[in-house]
Amino acid sequence: MSLLSLTYASCRYDRIEPLRMGEVPVEGIDLNVVVFPSGRQIFDRMVGGEEFDASELSASEFISLMGNDKTRFVAIPVFPSRVFRHGYIFINTRAGIRTPKDLEGRRVGVPLYTQTASIWLRGHLMHQFGVDIDAIHWVQGAVESGGAHGSPHVLPLLRPVPIEQNRSGRSLGELLADGKIDAYLGSRKPPSFGVHPDVARLLPNHHALERELFERDKIFPIMHLVAIRRALYERHPWIANSLYAAFVEAKRIARARLRYAGSLAAMLPWLQDEIEEIDEVFPGGDPFPYGVEPNRPTLEALVRYMVEQRFIPKAIPVERLFVPLPGATGM
Repeated sequence: MSLLSLTYASCRYDRIEPLRMGEVPVEGIDLNVVVFPSGRQIFDRMVGGEEFDASELSASEFISLMGNDKTRFVAIPVFPSRVFRHGYIFINTRAGIRTPKDLEGRRVGVPLYTQTASIWLRGHLMHQFGVDIDAIHWVQGAVESGGAHGSPHVLPLLRPVPIEQNRSGRSLGELLADGKIDAYLGSRKPPSFGVHPDVARLLPNHHALERELFERDKIFPIMHLVAIRRALYERHPWIANSLYAAFVEAKRIARARLRYAGSLAAMLPWLQDEIEEIDEVFPGGDPFPYGVEPNRPTLEALVRYMVEQRFIPKAIPVERLFVPLPGATGM
């Protein structure tokens, strides 16, 4: 039987490299892994034109499409990108912002209001710090250049939110440094951070806050999941199991490489100390588990935040987000 040729679009992650390099066979599939420098490039092409058979996809875009019965994709519970986000809120120190509550009534930059990272950050502000996010004036645009952050194909919010588009021709990072916006939150650090004396983190103790969030609520924010074109899946439903098993094996190889103590797998001088903290905090020493159950608290929190922020009309049971995987094993 000949192999089914499929293309998978991804950013470059250690947990994907064994697939890209062909170290991990995918049962029944000849998989071509195409790497992009940013997720936004992948999402715009996948949602806009279904250019790939499968890809990593913004978790919030997928949930929004599914919650409004607009999706042309199915998903498997593989999460290639997860990032704690407390360290991604930046302020102009001259704006008089001392606590998260001080963001109310301020002009706050955001790459995309609909971005998964932005949804997580607004949810944290609401639930951990009691911030009224409706009292914030949002300014949307790219943080590193003038103009927009990509060309997303997003559904309208269920209730409009006043969002000012940045048409100044300057980046949000520049506007933050100049005090034209009071704060910024998003998926990337502004280039002015660490360079301009007036740009600082709102939460310099972000590491402790992020660890506290996980230890209390078991939330490690999921940014991206893995989506498959629905038409392809309906013709070949077995591919979901094959892909899931391959992603699990690729992650196992990456974890083993990361944990080899004879040399450092990444340019992180205290990598082994970080691994010891991971073992202390995360069950089984795996902060990137796949499957629904190990990620239920995180997935349910994201769905709840999306309801509160008017992306979807009602909560979706997290099991419904993913196709069944009766033959899948391992995490």
